[in-house]
Amino acid sequence: MDSFFDLIRRTGFRRGPDRILGGVCAGIARQLGLDVWIVRLVVAVLLLLPVLSWVVYAIAWLLLPWQDGTIPLQSMLTGSVRPQNADRASGVEQVPHAQDR
Repeated sequence: MDSFFDLIRRTGFRRGPDRILGGVCAGIARQLGLDVWIVRLVVAVLLLLPVLSWVVYAIAWLLLPWQDGTIPLQSMLTGSVRPQNADRASGVEQVPHAQDR
């Protein structure tokens, strides 16, 4: 199971530090080079669609790593807050969560 989470980390995708709820929109905006408010508007419109959009957002929230490489689903399954190999697997520099600053 750890190899699955390491694969997610290696994609380079991170939740953005400019977050309101879970940081998913900020991460998408950062990865695609778009303004975060445009992504938030698109997601808000998509959330008006029945169930599917809510499920996709929930899956993204569970699987997308924070800036420090931790993945919420992995933390829930293993009970660990920080995987030991998160930095090595992600290849990115640690950035503290907004609430940790």
